[in-house]
Formats: sequence, C-alpha cells, structure tokens
Amino acid sequence: MKKILQNDFTVLLLRLLPLYGCVLVTQVAFYLYNRMLLGALTWSEIPMLLAGSLKFATASIFFLNAPFIVLSMLPFRFRQKSGYQKALFWIYGIVNSIGLVVLNLSDVVYFRYAFKRITSEEMHFFRENDNTFDILFKAMGENWYLVLLGAALIFLLFFVYKKIKYHPTQLTNNWLYYGVGVLGLAVVVPLWVLGIRGSADKKAFPMSVGNAVYYTQSPQKGALILSNPFCLFRTIGMRQLDAPVYFGEDELAELYSPYHYPKLVQPPVAKGKNVVIFVLESFSREHSQYLAPHLNPNGGYTPFLDSLMREGLVFTNAFANGMKSIEALPSIYSSIPSYRTPFALMPQSLTDLEALPRILARQGYGTHFFCGASRNQMGFEAFGSLCGIENFHNREDFEKLHSEKGNANVWGIWDMPFLQYVAEELNRQQTPFFTSVFTLSSHHPYDLPEEYADKMPQGGSLVQPCVAYTDLSLRKFFETASKMPWFENTLFIFVADHVSPQMAAEETRTAKGNTAIIYFMYTPDHSVKGRYEHVTQQVDIMPTTLGLMGYDKPYFAFGRDVFNEPERKPLVVNCVQQTYQALTDSLSLYFDGERRLFVYAADDTLQQHNILDMNDLLQKSLERDMKAALQSYYSHVGGGDLLPPNTEKRK
Repeated sequence: MKKILQNDFTVLLLRLLPLYGCVLVTQVAFYLYNRMLLGALTWSEIPMLLAGSLKFATASIFFLNAPFIVLSMLPFRFRQKSGYQKALFWIYGIVNSIGLVVLNLSDVVYFRYAFKRITSEEMHFFRENDNTFDILFKAMGENWYLVLLGAALIFLLFFVYKKIKYHPTQLTNNWLYYGVGVLGLAVVVPLWVLGIRGSADKKAFPMSVGNAVYYTQSPQKGALILSNPFCLFRTIGMRQLDAPVYFGEDELAELYSPYHYPKLVQPPVAKGKNVVIFVLESFSREHSQYLAPHLNPNGGYTPFLDSLMREGLVFTNAFANGMKSIEALPSIYSSIPSYRTPFALMPQSLTDLEALPRILARQGYGTHFFCGASRNQMGFEAFGSLCGIENFHNREDFEKLHSEKGNANVWGIWDMPFLQYVAEELNRQQTPFFTSVFTLSSHHPYDLPEEYADKMPQGGSLVQPCVAYTDLSLRKFFETASKMPWFENTLFIFVADHVSPQMAAEETRTAKGNTAIIYFMYTPDHSVKGRYEHVTQQVDIMPTTLGLMGYDKPYFAFGRDVFNEPERKPLVVNCVQQTYQALTDSLSLYFDGERRLFVYAADDTLQQHNILDMNDLLQKSLERDMKAALQSYYSHVGGGDLLPPNTEKRK
C-alpha cells in the first residue's frame, strides 16, 4: 500500500514541481522588467521574498490546478487508461500555459502601467474596451522577448510532463485498490486547502493580496511576491464591502464625517463662473519644473501649464486617490475615493450621485464631457451619467466634422486636434457650463503625430515627450479659447488622473511618489490665485470648488474644502499595492487594515528610513485619523449611504 500511495503522490508531486520553476522564472522577469519601480533588492531581504513567493506560488498553483489534482487522484481504475492520461496531459498543459505563463508574463508588462497585478477588476476593463486586442498585439510586438520567453516556458512544461511517466498500479484487489485511492484523496484535499489558505491556523483568515507586504521591506515590493492566478481568483466577487470597526459610532462622528454643512470663511471668488476640468492623463508632479524644480533643472515638460501655475492657485503637495483612470473620475467628480476596489466598478456606484456636475446642473449649468476615445470606451460615459453629466462628446462626434486621416492613434484622437474641437464646441454652448475634458496622448504606447515626433523635448522616460505634446496642445487650446466670449468668466481646473507608469525620478518610484500629481486652478481674471502648501488629494476638488463658488447647501463628500473647513485636517488616504497609505505634511504611514507596517518622515523622499518603532504621538494620531476615514468610507459606501441626512434619494 505504501508503494501504491508513494507512486501516485510522487507522480503528482513531480508534475507540480516544474510549475514552481515556471513561477520563479516569471517573477525574475517581473523584477527585471519593473526594477526601476520596485527598487533595488538587498541580500538581506531575499530570504523573506523567497519565502513569500513560495507561499503565493503554492496558492496560485493549487488554485489553478484544482481539477488536475483531483482528477489525478480519483480512486477509479479508468484513471489508468491511456485516454484519461492524455486528457490530464492536455488539461495540465493548456491550463498552466495560460494561467501561469501567459497571465504572469502579461502581469510583467501590465504592472508598469497600473502599478498593480491583474485582478478581477481588469475583466471589466477588457469588456468595456473595444481596443483590447489592438493594444494586446501592440504590447506583444513591443515586448517580443517576453513572448519568446513564454513560448519557451510552455514548451518546457509540455516536455517535462511527458518525461514523468505514470505507471498503472498492479493491485488487483478492488477493496484494497479503492480504499487506498480514497485514503490518498483524503490526504491530498486537506493539503490543497492548506496551500490555498496559507496557514494551518483555523482562526486565521485565508491569504489575501495584501498579505504579500508582510514579506517585504517596502510596500511596492509586495507585487514581486504575488503571482497570478491567485490575484485573479482571490478577487473574484469581491464587490461586497465589509466595514472595519475601529470606533464606536459616537467617537467616529467626532473624528470624521463625510457630511458637509458649508460655512464660508473665504469670499466666493468663482461664483457663477463656468467650470472646465482638464483631467490630464499621467501628469505626474515630476514632469513640472514649477512643482519639481530639483528634478527639472534645465526645464520641465509642462512649460505652458507652469506659466498658468504662476498666475493661478497651485496645490503643491497634491496626490491621486487611485492608480487608474477609472478611479480618478469618482474622486474628482463626486469626492468618493477608490481604495482596494475601484468605486466605479462597485454596485454601490449605480445610483445618481450628488456629484459636482449634478449640483451645478441644478443651478442651471449645462454639463459636458469630452474624451477623444470611442464612445464609452473606458466606462467614462456610464459613470459620468451617474454624476449628472448630460452631454458627451467623443471620437465619433469629432470624426463627423473632421473626416481627414491622421488624427488618431490606438486610443483615440490626438490631443492637439481634439482640444481645438473642444474649444469650438464650448463656444456653441449656453453659459454657464460645467465641462470635463479627459486627455489621451500621454498614454501608452507613447507615440506622437508624425509632425511633432521630433519636435518635443526628449526626457528621462518615454511619456515625457507626450506630456510636452499635451502641454503644447493646451497652449493652442488657450490661444483659441481666449478669443471666445465665455473664456474670461471661467474657472479652469487641471488635475492628473494618476501618476505616469513611466517614472524618471527615483523619488517618484516610492509608494508616496507614485501618487504625487499635478493639480492647480486658474482663472483668466486672476480671481483665484495663490499657493496651497499642505497635502491635498483629488477628493478635495469637489468641496474646494463648491466653496470657491459659494455653494451653501449640505452635501456628501470624503474630501475637504481646504479654504472653508479649517476643522478638517489636511490628510491624504489612498491605497498602494492593497496597502493603505496615509499622508500628512510630516508623515507617510502604511497600514494593512489591522496594523502599521511602515512609517516615514515626509522629507524622507526616497522612503529609506522606516521609523515605525518610534513611539511617536504623531504616528498614533495619523493612524487614528486614517482609521476613522476608512471606517466611514466602508460604512457609507458599503451601505449605499451617499447623501447627507434628510436628503431624499433620487428614484
């Protein structure tokens, strides 16, 4: 009997072992491809990284190969037939080729653009994006060496499997045969569960994506430990939010509330003005000489925007509330951030939100959204409608008026011609209006129109010439719009959707730097002007704008009016690699939902000195404020409670 069990276990084990090698190779490729984002590795941290990698690789392999493992151990004689063994061969080869090779190598490239591993959230993007296959084939061409690596790994998986021979048992007694088979299956199943959970402790929760940070010395390196398909399977169905409970209701209400009852401290200098928000694709703070002179001693890539900043209201310490475009719009329009799950993909978002466009629409504003991509390509129009935007202008609308070729790349219309179209369309609208414009040209694949390809300044990253092109496009837009009657009475807001995946400066590759963005306001009449030096975030845009416009009715927002709510502390809360990041003017704190993991001084720009062990009252205070913000967020969003008290819900 021992020999029989040994044979079955040995064959199964030998067939699973090459999969660990496959995962290891893809993780090495992941690090080499993304080492500038992840940071240098030291010899002292490698043992922990390997231990974590082994744990998550086991979960990935066991998740993916559950059918193969069970079918390999079924206690029936038909398992010995050659046809059955051939079926196992193809199940093993196809499933692991896709799940461990293709998916993990896709992660290698995807991480650079989203700063996260592929999870179930991306399935929504692929469904909504008509250009998925165009983008996929272009990425394969650009990264042909990864394609060759994938082909080699797939060949080796099939080759090694064939070398591991299965020998049918010689046991003829059926009672003994089935008894031994059931015993073998009874042993394998608990081991499978243990591998998935990552712990034998029944009281411990199963591993989550965020657990990877336990094996690292910095938050961003958690991605190196992870492997798919664990990330994909572990996040399927994770739309229901469980609110953490750190405080009682009364204490929470004292610490943090998303209900705003405006009391204007500053005069409403933008009252009655048109509002135009430019959501700038990948406009990291490092691109601007005005905001980051130490990174751009010879000039940055946003000279026109820098000139506007000198005459406008600049938020010098601004941060994004998400890592993807789909996470930016809820933060900007409705002051609702995205943490571990994009708010726009939650069922709780499927309601008419009391967002900035809707609030202004009730005051007689026309509401518009411009994006040079195809209609609802990234779900923007669907979410914009929930926020109260009524008029959408996209690639199809542009091409009805401009049929000439050469105006678009894989994503949509180039920024230069599209922004001219925006100016023309706005000149046809009645005032006042609220308009949001989403730029595209600084997105991967980082190509430019032929006539501008050699004219833009070359930088330390592929995106910077494209940023310079968008900046020039905005200059041309202002030259056109400044001659139009609506221009002078307009509040312009410029904010990045997220940080660029292409990072030139080392400080931008830290967890904090990877959310540092451009954000400022400008009015041609200079009624809005100054510098705000404290930390601020995208969710502060809606409250601050309403304050500048003199709005005096209650509203719901997770941000703060930075000028009219002095009782609310300057605080940024976002999420990097499934780890919560809290930022103040003095500290950066990282929290997994239960405990502090890392703490850095704000002036430690490379985040090299973890001061977690210091018994600091500021750390405790920041952790308390962050917990209050998180508990309030998950409680309100999870319960669909997104209106101030005594406000009738829209039907």
